[in-house]
Amino acid sequence: MAHTGKRTSALKILIVAPAWLGDMVMAHTLVRVLHGRYPDVRIEVLAPVATRALAERMPGVAASHALAVGHRELALGERWSCARRLAELRFDQAIVLPNSFKSALVPWWAGIPRRTGWTGEMRFGLLNDRRVLDKSNYPLMIERFMTLGQDGPGQLDTPYPKPQLLSDPAGEARLREQFGLAEERTVAMCPGADYGPAKRWPSEHFATTARALAGMGYQVWLLGSAGDRGICDDIESLVPKSLVNMAGQTSLTDVVDVLSQAETVVSNDSGLMHIACALGRPVIALFGSTSTQFTPPLADDATVLELELDCRPCYQRECPLGHLRCLRDLKPESLVAAVVAGAVQ
Repeated sequence: MAHTGKRTSALKILIVAPAWLGDMVMAHTLVRVLHGRYPDVRIEVLAPVATRALAERMPGVAASHALAVGHRELALGERWSCARRLAELRFDQAIVLPNSFKSALVPWWAGIPRRTGWTGEMRFGLLNDRRVLDKSNYPLMIERFMTLGQDGPGQLDTPYPKPQLLSDPAGEARLREQFGLAEERTVAMCPGADYGPAKRWPSEHFATTARALAGMGYQVWLLGSAGDRGICDDIESLVPKSLVNMAGQTSLTDVVDVLSQAETVVSNDSGLMHIACALGRPVIALFGSTSTQFTPPLADDATVLELELDCRPCYQRECPLGHLRCLRDLKPESLVAAVVAGAVQ
């Protein structure tokens, strides 16, 4: 089922979203491209349970559907049941963002006529609009997402749209009261990164920074999942005052509503960095094993702190050389200076 030209009639598109939190946020660039191309399009998102809530905060997404499958699980029965439910909604096209074989099963079983995606894990048959990815043409992840919204490879319009998320004013007020959040001179810190230790600035560096900022009158917030609780507790134990540790106590949408209120967000290259950017907050991003050449902070007000070393970027979960110099040698003084510089602009 081929589409040519700029279609203006109603079109129903299902986006099969990535599993990683940051990738899910960046997928909103595709939503924005599709709305620019098809003014009356109806876009719905199929996402894992863990990240589905973000789709409900994305402008231009009409509905979301949960795929109750864990990361790396095949779960053919659940995928088949999900496909049967989606078949009743009669989508015109599915755009499959993950490159795995299993991610293309639901659109195929749902009988969606046009199924678009990168060739990935030999998905012949499952996808009937397969594209061959030339990574040199599309070095950024958002480019790889956005170009799937076109009829084929080609030049993307610039400037690229940035991901957007919406906060909930009622949620913001509830969280301010629940955690005693200040309304001025606030810095949110996101010290976790699910990918692995090679993306995490040392907790003692975060603690040193938090102590310095607290001494300057800032209230510091620690945010993260239940899995980040240990890191955040370690930081909290080293900071005597003016720190609010919310790790593991907030839902994903709560995190959106907290980050939307922060004057500055400090984060590793993680999903929370991308959420803060999509909320339009000033972001200071710490990069270790990864690179801004693939997943930069997509915000108008973003500062990147990184070191130029021969060994980076390695894109490894753990430092293959065992020293983690790319992050350990990135000193807290640089981060404190960046926060202060942003505050006086």
